[in-house]
Amino acid sequence: MNIRNLSRAGLALALVLATAQAHAAADNPYGLASLWAQSDAVAKAVLAILAVMSAASWYVIATKLLEQSRIGRHAKAAASDFWNAGTVPAGAARLDTASPFRFLAEAGLQASQQHRGLHARVDFADWLDLSIHRATERVQRRLSAGLSLLATVGSTSPFIGLFGTVWGIYHALTAIGAAGQASIDKVAGPVGEALIMTAIGLAVAVPAVLGYNWLLRRNAAALDEVRDFAGELHAVLLGGPADAERASSNAPAVPAGLQAQPA
Repeated sequence: MNIRNLSRAGLALALVLATAQAHAAADNPYGLASLWAQSDAVAKAVLAILAVMSAASWYVIATKLLEQSRIGRHAKAAASDFWNAGTVPAGAARLDTASPFRFLAEAGLQASQQHRGLHARVDFADWLDLSIHRATERVQRRLSAGLSLLATVGSTSPFIGLFGTVWGIYHALTAIGAAGQASIDKVAGPVGEALIMTAIGLAVAVPAVLGYNWLLRRNAAALDEVRDFAGELHAVLLGGPADAERASSNAPAVPAGLQAQPA
């Protein structure tokens, strides 16, 4: 019985505290809710822009991490499956259609097939190197997509928040001057709410900058895997260009996700 009474008393106390906190939050004239309710269209636009920038940054960070993880799995598959195949087309067929390593292999096979006509005036080794280099650059551009957004958010969101702070302080001071009351309790609230804008801007910028640097380092590691594969592929295709040309007619199409994009 004592334990049951204690549990009931604890539950009642928790309900009382929760109710008191809810009333305090509702009566609190300061904070984010008060800032949003009392702000004008410019301040609300600043808050909305910062919210969108934060959501976009986290979306880019999450999607790029997933993409880099997939490239790591594709690299392991290429190391275990591609190089153990008898020919380059057979090795490419073992890889996933979305794999950048399969894209590089098929680009090399296409270059071997297209080395005719005016292209035949170019040395085969140079033509093959140029084609594989172009394919590697496409993979690099795909990996780098979205990083410019993180750089933009990291460099501009603090200033957007600072603009919101300056705008909020201006309106707070004009309202205080119009009311004719300059006591500390009348000044601290509106000015403190305006300063929250700067804090929000920094909260948006810091994850974007850290995510940008982290993803940049992971991109470099992924591109090292891609470039190593491209160099080895170049050497293999140079060892048997005629076989590569005959086999390239049966090579699968280039994955749509890695096709050249318009500038």
